Amino acid sequence: MRAVRLLIAASALILTVAAGKADELTPAQQAFRQIYQELVEINTTDSVGDTAKAAEAMAARLRAAGITDVQVISTAPRKGNLVARLPGTGGRRPLLLTAHIDVVEAKREDWDTDPFKLQEKDGVFQARGAIDDKAMAAAFVANLIQYKQEGFRPDRDIILALTSDEELSDSPNDGVHWLLQNKPDLINAELAINEGGGGATQDGRPARLFIQLAEKVYQSYRLEVTDPGGHSAAPRRDNPIYRLAAALTRLGQFDFPVSLNSVTRAYFEQVAATDTPEIAGAIKALLAGHTDAASLAPLLASPGYNAQLHTTCVATMLDAGHAENALPQTARATINCRILPGAPVAEVEQTLVRVVDDPKVAVIPIGRPVESPPSPLNPEVMQTVARVSNTMWPGVTLIPTMSGGYTDSRWLRNAGIAAYGVSGLFSDGPRSGVHGRNEHVGASELYQSKEFLYRLVKELASGSSDRAVGAKN
Repeated sequence: MRAVRLLIAASALILTVAAGKADELTPAQQAFRQIYQELVEINTTDSVGDTAKAAEAMAARLRAAGITDVQVISTAPRKGNLVARLPGTGGRRPLLLTAHIDVVEAKREDWDTDPFKLQEKDGVFQARGAIDDKAMAAAFVANLIQYKQEGFRPDRDIILALTSDEELSDSPNDGVHWLLQNKPDLINAELAINEGGGGATQDGRPARLFIQLAEKVYQSYRLEVTDPGGHSAAPRRDNPIYRLAAALTRLGQFDFPVSLNSVTRAYFEQVAATDTPEIAGAIKALLAGHTDAASLAPLLASPGYNAQLHTTCVATMLDAGHAENALPQTARATINCRILPGAPVAEVEQTLVRVVDDPKVAVIPIGRPVESPPSPLNPEVMQTVARVSNTMWPGVTLIPTMSGGYTDSRWLRNAGIAAYGVSGLFSDGPRSGVHGRNEHVGASELYQSKEFLYRLVKELASGSSDRAVGAKN
């Protein structure tokens, strides 16, 4: 018990230091911050950015640290991926660390500060990519360098892949997909650690740590009505805009059936123990097989919980007409669906046709869905994540989760690489500005995430999962 208390005390000391000013950071934290700032300040948007430049910058840091197996692979102008390998003994198949280095667009006029200049104020970092996903990318680079400096020799190779175009739903330059198709041996691994799972606080303290095991299937549709049109002085009731509006109203009032899979069932079993009595009661009813709206009302009213319950389809874009004095010849709406893994995608389209209930409203798929199976509840992974997280944040609950959004883990899972989304990064969740304006993260929380990933990867790669890895950061 004394040893446990000392370990917890040491962890608390490290986390306290992490919250301090820049000149109070440990050498490892200072090195990490420099890497993080350099990566964040390289614009990697699709419009004008350059992921190849970012990949080269990170490759230079790895090579300077003595890591020689480093490649930068460009797939198009301004599109680049980094793959680096820290050799192990070969006792087990490799561990893959992956993070995307492209970011969502950010306009200076929308932000309080320049989105491509890292700002640190009142213990908060702000920039585009401050979380998604340059936080993990920088942590992986810094930790790989630290392992090399320590002379760490893992039981398995550690592969780092920093990739492009994850933020684009259908890009030929998606780095993980491209590597699996063209150079699969570079990232072939038994396990992968990726984005997709963060942390949530309760009463200002870390309470829940999520590990992403599955994700919904992304598929959009276009609802389209066409008509010869005419003069607006002679209107008709079958106006395409009216038809489309009526179809959208029917869709907006429809819910897909509630359905649980192994991941979402485990998710609700865990969150029931840490949520309000009202939510816990609704979850109890759900797990008992009650799927009526009255029993599940508190869950259906929460966008986050609602997304875990069933497939969702929502209108996201509208386009109609060609002149203000003419009847519309076309009216279109984009419907974005997030489909439960394992649910037949063809049945979703059939359901949309039935709900729209108008033969003059065409339902047209946009692109092709990428379906992927959930990753298994691997005991080594789950136990190691739980052990490391409880060392750093005693009492935190580890919760398996299914992402409503997609990540590059879909490509990995389809290639037979079990992918686990876990970062140890506690943030403001929907209020963090990810994909929006003023993306930000707490500096203390960022340093803790770097430490969490340092310990987690070292344990998973060293074969020492039966013993805690001490803090080094």
